[in-house]
Amino acid sequence: MRRNAVRLLLAVLVALAGCLAGPLGTARAAAPDSPAVTYTNPIAEKRADPHIYKHTDGYYYFTATVPEYDRIVLRRATTIQGLSTAPETTIWTKHASGVMGAHIWAPEIHYIDGKWYVYFAAGSTSDVWAIRMYVLEGTGANPLTAAWTEKGQITTQWESFSLDATTFVVNGVRYLAWAQHDPSVDNNTDLYLARLANPWTISGTPVRLSRPTYSWETTGYKVNEGPAVIQHGGKVFMSYSASATDSNYCLGLLSAPASSDLLNAASWSKSSTPVFTSNANTGQYGPGHNSFTVSEDGRSDVLVYHDRNYKDISGDPLNDPNRRTRVQKLYWNADGTPDFGVPVADGVTPQRLSSYNFPDRFVRHYDYRARIDAGVSPLADSQFRVVAGLAGSGTVSLESANLPGYYLRHRNFEVWLEKSDGTAAFASDATFYRRAGLSDSAGVSYESYNYAGRYVRHYNYLLYVQTPTTATDKGDATFYAQ
Repeated sequence: MRRNAVRLLLAVLVALAGCLAGPLGTARAAAPDSPAVTYTNPIAEKRADPHIYKHTDGYYYFTATVPEYDRIVLRRATTIQGLSTAPETTIWTKHASGVMGAHIWAPEIHYIDGKWYVYFAAGSTSDVWAIRMYVLEGTGANPLTAAWTEKGQITTQWESFSLDATTFVVNGVRYLAWAQHDPSVDNNTDLYLARLANPWTISGTPVRLSRPTYSWETTGYKVNEGPAVIQHGGKVFMSYSASATDSNYCLGLLSAPASSDLLNAASWSKSSTPVFTSNANTGQYGPGHNSFTVSEDGRSDVLVYHDRNYKDISGDPLNDPNRRTRVQKLYWNADGTPDFGVPVADGVTPQRLSSYNFPDRFVRHYDYRARIDAGVSPLADSQFRVVAGLAGSGTVSLESANLPGYYLRHRNFEVWLEKSDGTAAFASDATFYRRAGLSDSAGVSYESYNYAGRYVRHYNYLLYVQTPTTATDKGDATFYAQ
């Protein structure tokens, strides 16, 4: 009896090991919790300071600064990409005179306790730089058709230049974060945080979270502004924009444990380097004033921001209308911190490819050799745009995210990242058929265009194109898009 019980236990353990290992003992990964998302940038031309809010009604709501600085607009769509063609509705127009009569900036839309609220900044016709924060309240299921009323100015500790209000909830407490000029200090704006008594009234004494001190925060102007909050893994992350609104504009990052006293400045730590900056390779300049949303399936975090696709600006950047709304997936490092990557090139957004049998390793280029590695830094070394195949219809090519014009191609059956030379030979070597994953149909495998039956696979962590025959080979040739 005891012998039979031991045999049964051994059989269960062997079966369990087989389930974990996969066919013929090959280790395997589960399909990723956060699969790839694909969008085409830009989402909207001439729309700066973008804010996209996904509501429980299944719609995304989008608002942003218009270059005329004279009104607040809204769009809605059931997909993020759909916002690019969605009709736009003006829900409020600046006053003809007095306060709220000029420089209508950075609207954000939120749904709080059954009503819609739009936070925005505005100047006065008597002083366009008397920028203050204001709130609109909307009643109705659809904010595009809601009845909007003005709740007035948000009163803070000083009557001074203030803007970029945003609201968020941590552990049941609603906060307001914003940027404001401290009249006693020779700089432009710091970041502040306070509790909210109601959506338009702060409670208690605000705390200063950040002041521009690093060189990357003080180029052109000494600026910390545009706070945006995302929570992950028990921590609260607040991105913010720094420096002048030209190509020097960039994102910094604050973080605090969600369990800490967020109104104690000591709870927050500040990155000593920017987390998102201009990138000449991808042709994106001055990325900033971001917000966060989630993908349509709710499984991926999405970074929303504006930038320009050129560096040099004539005159005051505030008079240049060409900041565009853009989106891309936000990734998370193993330690739970966000990795913003680089502002990706216009067009289709890139993705990452994780190994089927080494789930923490991603396809990346290193010294132009293609391989799989864990903990890839910079992130963009492991991002590729899946574009139309260079050699033929029904095929794809994998273009580097941080080196546009460079593609994964095989040479002597080794996979390298190389710049297209325009030849037919290169095009053929850099073109693949996208197949269902050889070891898991939820994954993807890439068959060579010019060597039928050969697939991209890793061996000793380097990538080759080879003919997979064993279960291990097929696992090596299977990847998950993230």
